[in-house]
Amino acid sequence: MKLIEPILADAAAIAAIRRDIHAHPELCFQEDRTGDVIARALADWGIPVHRGLGKTGVVGIVKNGSSARAVGLRADIDALPMTEHNTFAHASRHPGRMHACGHDGHTAMLLAAARHLAKHRNFDGTVYLIFQPAEEGGGGAREMMRDGLFEKFPMEAVFGAHNWPGMPVGMVGLNPGAMMASSNEFRIVVRGKGSHAALPHLGIDPVPVAAQMVMAFQTIITRNRRPIDPGVISVTMIHAGEATNVVPDSCEIRGTVRTFSVEVLDLIEQRMRDVAQHTCAAFGAGCEFEFTRNYPPTVNHPAETEFVRRVMGEVVGPANVVAFEPTMGAEDFSYFLQAKPGCYFVLGNGDGAHRDGGHGLGPCMLHNPSYDFNDELIPLGATAWVRIAEAWLAAPSDA
Repeated sequence: MKLIEPILADAAAIAAIRRDIHAHPELCFQEDRTGDVIARALADWGIPVHRGLGKTGVVGIVKNGSSARAVGLRADIDALPMTEHNTFAHASRHPGRMHACGHDGHTAMLLAAARHLAKHRNFDGTVYLIFQPAEEGGGGAREMMRDGLFEKFPMEAVFGAHNWPGMPVGMVGLNPGAMMASSNEFRIVVRGKGSHAALPHLGIDPVPVAAQMVMAFQTIITRNRRPIDPGVISVTMIHAGEATNVVPDSCEIRGTVRTFSVEVLDLIEQRMRDVAQHTCAAFGAGCEFEFTRNYPPTVNHPAETEFVRRVMGEVVGPANVVAFEPTMGAEDFSYFLQAKPGCYFVLGNGDGAHRDGGHGLGPCMLHNPSYDFNDELIPLGATAWVRIAEAWLAAPSDA
């Protein structure tokens, strides 16, 4: 790997910041201390700071030369509402909160890049350092945009990255087109008519109606959706009844839908609505149907993806930049990619062997209570950000 030497020299200091953030995790839109740590470090390095976009977001601005060109680099900063099983020195000090997805490491990588960019300024233009809150379900990217992120800080393109457990350190994964799926939720209430369980003919039982509905939903995937268009409908909750001898008045169904395209999502939502309403009508029951779209699909732009492939090939070697199999997980960087050209890629986080003594017994996987970010990625991620920024601003404007 061709890592930048001054970044390697600073790696231990940046890792200490990462571990401090890990020990003090904050949930979406509550990242006040984390924002303070980021803003203080940027200010110490002479980087102007703007705060308050998306409530707790931080944007650093590194300028050099006279060019009006600009590029954005993004790191997410929030933690998850789960209790950490690790007991090493930098484990979470707050039960019920944990950096189990590596956002502390993403923040550290961008901070390391910020320090280098501010000190060396080997570019002509502006680099916007976007420290985004509330990726874990809060839609912080969307909220930063609503607060004027791209109007206040006009940029040609935006890039984001995520660590990826199970992929060796030094490997990079990316894909033109879909990287991650949309995240959506549904809630359906079947309104029947309660009765004694021994006299079901006097009521309208919502439970068999719900059962018919759940089975019919899978025909949307197998018979309405094109087989080559990925989509998942998962019913994850069915709630009904309070007593074994009572037919309940209602039955509630909840779950999630994932797709890689808005077109498939439109199809699934409409067909689910049709199935729910008509199934209920066939049994004489009422229907309440709610469908909530959370995060859209994360879809990379082809030209920007090829740009990252070239740049990262120079950093880790072309053979170590591999095709990423899209995942049905979701990511709110998708909002940025709907508004600006860009690319979202992953960096291998290893298999967990990096964890200090005192780690939990579980695997070092995302959203696992035994997870910990691999500090070996900090110099690599920072080098990636520096090289992407420098190459983008040095390339023709249609790079």
